[in-house]
Amino acid sequence: MRTYKAEYIWLDGTRPLSQIRSKTKVLSEGDRLPNWSFDGSSCGQAEGSKSDCILKPVFICADPMRDPVRDKLVLCEVLNPDMTSHKTNTRSLCLTVQGDYNAHDVWFGIEQEYTLFRKGAPLGFGSWGHAKPQGPYYCGLGTSNIFGRDFVEEHLNACLTAGLKIGGVNAEVMPGQWEFQIGPLSAISVSDQLWVARYLLQRVAENYEYEINLDPKPARGDWNGAGAHANFSTKKTRSSYDACIQAIKALEDNAALHIRNYGNDIEKRLTGDHETCSYKEFRWGVSDRGASIRIPIQTQKYGAGYLEDRRPNANCDPYIVTKLITESVCYRESR
Repeated sequence: MRTYKAEYIWLDGTRPLSQIRSKTKVLSEGDRLPNWSFDGSSCGQAEGSKSDCILKPVFICADPMRDPVRDKLVLCEVLNPDMTSHKTNTRSLCLTVQGDYNAHDVWFGIEQEYTLFRKGAPLGFGSWGHAKPQGPYYCGLGTSNIFGRDFVEEHLNACLTAGLKIGGVNAEVMPGQWEFQIGPLSAISVSDQLWVARYLLQRVAENYEYEINLDPKPARGDWNGAGAHANFSTKKTRSSYDACIQAIKALEDNAALHIRNYGNDIEKRLTGDHETCSYKEFRWGVSDRGASIRIPIQTQKYGAGYLEDRRPNANCDPYIVTKLITESVCYRESR
């Protein structure tokens, strides 16, 4: 009987940002993917005397790092031995909120920025630890401006082979900094796929001896930080400009809660400079990349559409970000 490999992927108990863990299970073709246990004491999720935690498969796709025809990537939720949700399982919370507001038909698209590091410095900074000022790097060309393109192309192809809904890639404002986009999808689906895409970042990076850095301010000085801008819409915002304004007001009412949960060290990035609004303020505007919430020009032009929350960090947990946006916006829409 032929076999295949299933790479079980989960989020551990590391704080402030969960790290991705994985291990391989060999199964016979035709077998259903079972729940599987792991050593939670080695992942910050259990004590050594009661170390078993349970992996429950929740999202499955082709494994582009092996044989994509047979082998699978298996994203899992972490459960306690009694099959209740583990305290580190933020997905279950997101799933509950999505279900509560399912009628609002919320769509998300997340722009994941990241920085490629090698030997402790961003690509393009050289052994001297600095680079020429930002300006030519964003969507740039040429060996003096672009660093890591081969890696980026391989990651893009891996995501496409896996069947992820990746919308594109581009070089960002700082040397060695890149972005890819996942969506539009539901809160759960965009978060699941973003975590798998982050897993593939790490796996592909192993082949290049690169480090994937999600720090919101990966380099000191006059450099942009790294975010995970969350674009979103509801059934109402897609048909009404007033609904867009009401959604912004809902986010403003809950601004402090969102800032506390949009990623570690957010104050280092949201300074009011480098295309950000200060974390101490809340501001919105049409086509304003220095605002907390940007109204895209096409949303204003057509009188309906989506909004961009520019506050989430590159190191945010997308389950938490999409949960909070859904709760804030849809609660107001329901009133």
